Amino acid sequence: MGMTITEKILAAHAGKASVAPGELINCKLDVVLGNDITAPVAIKEFEKIGVPEVYDKEKVVLVPDHFTPNKDIKSAEQAKILRDFAKKQGLTNYFEVGKMGIEHCLLPEQGIVLPGDCIIGADSHTCTYGALGAFSTGVGSTDMAAAMASGEVWFKVPESIKFVYNGEQLNEWVSGKDLILYTIGDIGVDGALYEAMEFTGPAIRNLSMDGRFSMANMAIEAGGKNGIIEADQTTIDYVEARAKRPYKVYKSDEDAKYERVIEYDVADIEPQVAFPHLPENTKGISEVGTVEIDQSVIGSCTNGRIEDLRIAAKVLKGHEVHPDVRLVVFPGTQQIYKQAMLEGLFEVFVDAGAAISTPTCGPCLGGHMGILAKGERAIATTNRNFVGRMGSPESEVYLSNPAVAAASAILGRIASPEEVE
Repeated sequence: MGMTITEKILAAHAGKASVAPGELINCKLDVVLGNDITAPVAIKEFEKIGVPEVYDKEKVVLVPDHFTPNKDIKSAEQAKILRDFAKKQGLTNYFEVGKMGIEHCLLPEQGIVLPGDCIIGADSHTCTYGALGAFSTGVGSTDMAAAMASGEVWFKVPESIKFVYNGEQLNEWVSGKDLILYTIGDIGVDGALYEAMEFTGPAIRNLSMDGRFSMANMAIEAGGKNGIIEADQTTIDYVEARAKRPYKVYKSDEDAKYERVIEYDVADIEPQVAFPHLPENTKGISEVGTVEIDQSVIGSCTNGRIEDLRIAAKVLKGHEVHPDVRLVVFPGTQQIYKQAMLEGLFEVFVDAGAAISTPTCGPCLGGHMGILAKGERAIATTNRNFVGRMGSPESEVYLSNPAVAAASAILGRIASPEEVE
């Protein structure tokens, strides 16, 4: 019996010829990631273990991105814990404000995560790196602490679900974000519980890297252990200029066993909107009706990449943000920020009446830079719309792609970009 791409990566990192779903294994890690919320706890637990140094100074990565630039004294102290630890340990990959970005945009951009890697991060959206053909998943802070000390972690090998997206061409204004929202709407937020979500098919092969990152990013919103896309020429083109070490491409065997195979025709998929308070509450844009908004957020580890900003600017160009709406734009990294500036995208945003932020996770988790008051509604290109996710428990968050978020900012209600063309 053949193996899936997920099983092959886990077998290789466990030093085994093969693994099977349900098997408990210990894997060597290529990257261990933490941020300013999760890493302070991990550092405290690491120090209890009593080992003097992390297992590898290049493989432990710290990114203060959630409450930075620091919003208050407590967040400043959290960030200082990372800064002091990184300096004490001599970590190669610590990213300070001004150089850092939103972690799941930053690590691929910097060539820190690569095809075939086995990666854990003390952040649930670590699954983003599956877009590169890597096994990556989120863990708790104590697992991160043990991994920083040992360079290993245990897994139960997940079963795999194969998602096949048929059709060569996506409909206009449809992106990877819409494919994953449509999928979550179909299977539910626990539809892939502790399973590997393998995305494949003609539409995926034609999808850009930025679109693939959006899809893998939200595997956790379906309960998935990881999301993964086989590395192809698009992937290789992306990583070749960035990779600082060797990597290996794994492919699923033709006789690999899947728990199930789910097929979609992308011709049936229009831009999607997830209604409160779960990512599975999806509707096509044509079914949304009239939903007035107070805020639009474009950015995050789901949709803060250059392609996302270009799409938003395309919709916004020549228009103004509705007087009752606040539009905030969050580039994913400093490099993306600079590229957007060089391309004139910031001029479009500012002329439209948007506020542009330095890279931060701020509004996505209700941290800062865009908190919602009681009764307010936001449309956001983020990944979660749980109760109180972006502020008051009595606010509402709707999820969409950047084109819909931009169009909604202009019209003051959730809208299709076709309405502002």
